[in-house]
Amino acid sequence: MALSLTVNGEQRSLDVEGDTPLLWVIRDELGLKGTKFGCGAGLCGACTVHLDGQPVRSCSTPVDMAAGGQVTTIEGLGDGDRLHALQKAWIDHGVPQCGYCQSGQIMSAAHLLATNASPSRDEIVAAMTGNLCRCGTYSRIVAAVESVANGAPSESKAGA
Repeated sequence: MALSLTVNGEQRSLDVEGDTPLLWVIRDELGLKGTKFGCGAGLCGACTVHLDGQPVRSCSTPVDMAAGGQVTTIEGLGDGDRLHALQKAWIDHGVPQCGYCQSGQIMSAAHLLATNASPSRDEIVAAMTGNLCRCGTYSRIVAAVESVANGAPSESKAGA
């Protein structure tokens, strides 16, 4: 089935079955490996991408639902070689441990900040609840999001 969608600002035409999960189209057809497979049931958030500005679990979103839409992956969040403020804050706060959930975490945080530029700590925690982190870096995740929301330069927590 021929489908067309825009991924990270680039129009893409694909010949895939419409019920193929968007995750596998992103990873296998388009070669963008930043979006991760976690649970396959849309529960862990590792596969979160934006579809028309909304966070979706790409492992459980059929590609035909994205047809004609705008998909943003972790690779499209920054501006070329320039990191998005959240990506920089993630590094500065030493968030990643194994790193597996991080692209989904960042995509969820990016949506939060796009819809609420000054979230409270409780709003950050609530927005990030759907993303699981096996390493338990939740306090660092919240600190990184807060630093971007507050517009303050990130304090490096790496090695702390």
